Amino acid sequence: MGRRLTERARARTRGTAARRPHPGVLARDGGWRREARAAWCWGAALGGVLAVADLARGSLDWPRAGCWTAIAAALVVVLRPARITAGDGWLATRGLLRERRVRTDLLTRVLRADGVAPRLVLRDVGGNRVELDPRVLRANPLLWHQLDAGARRARERGLLREGAAVLEAVGEQVDGEGARAVFRASGLE
Repeated sequence: MGRRLTERARARTRGTAARRPHPGVLARDGGWRREARAAWCWGAALGGVLAVADLARGSLDWPRAGCWTAIAAALVVVLRPARITAGDGWLATRGLLRERRVRTDLLTRVLRADGVAPRLVLRDVGGNRVELDPRVLRANPLLWHQLDAGARRARERGLLREGAAVLEAVGEQVDGEGARAVFRASGLE
């Protein structure tokens, strides 16, 4: 009886540990779950449409169904966003296979990579590199606050040699989005 009770207690602890936030996380991307769910829905929809079209044609078999499943899974992998979290002096992006972490209080470079999907590229003293979408920072002011606080410390130490103007531009965008949201909520817009 005592052994069974400890197994149950362990099972309950395992379940809650998975839901408990990572220690030290002060901010996270609030829209990540919605975007990840949308990636899964688009992948399932594509796989379903391909399978139904093949079934209507009368040529659906196991190898073709496996092929459609692989294509749907590839779409999920492409569309799934990285999970972004931040704490006191660090920012991390978690992809499918690994987590990349940069010390924001030890930043040396911040670059803006423009293109189809604009990115901020952050590098620290240890050579660690993180890429993230600036829209995530505009949508999550707490993430921006953690990044900005760390970057200010890096600037004070004289480490941030390149990218202060990029961070200021992103900060102005975040502040503008926040002001517009306040005006919208108060009915002044």
